[in-house]
Amino acid sequence: MILEPLAPADGGIALPGELLTELTALYASNHAFHALSGDFPDPDDIRPEQVAAALADELAVPGSEVLLARSEGRVVGIGITLDRHPDPADPDPWIGLLMVDTRQQRKGYGREFAGKIEERFRAAGRDGVRLAVLEGNGPGFAFWGALGYEVIDHRRDRLADRPCAVLRKALSRTQARPHLQ
Repeated sequence: MILEPLAPADGGIALPGELLTELTALYASNHAFHALSGDFPDPDDIRPEQVAAALADELAVPGSEVLLARSEGRVVGIGITLDRHPDPADPDPWIGLLMVDTRQQRKGYGREFAGKIEERFRAAGRDGVRLAVLEGNGPGFAFWGALGYEVIDHRRDRLADRPCAVLRKALSRTQARPHLQ
């Protein structure tokens, strides 16, 4: 698996039609998550222009990065990271989203993708990473818990005022996995 940053262009992001089609299919495949999150008006009808707008909004946030996970040339996942939380008391970077195409789940892509993101933060000298899981997202809690993330707080989402659990994982140097590139 390789990670490919999605770079903003002047005036937003420029997504080739084929890539936007792949990303829309990936988002649409995660119906249960989008039904829970409410990020799209109709989780049964996620449209390319909505995905493009959502990604443009993410890239407009200072310190954010959108990463595409590719395997054998196909986009199998998308991740959104933030180099620091808006709360100045929070020292850690955040994983804002890690989503794998449901047709590609249970193949190890999510675990590998998360590991590669952790390695990027570790290489940048960061001590830990945080993320939020929406209350009611049982699969999300199971996934992140299996990767060693622990619940450290419960609070409301800053943007959409949804109940969430905040999870954190310490990133020690001994956790480095040199086989991940």
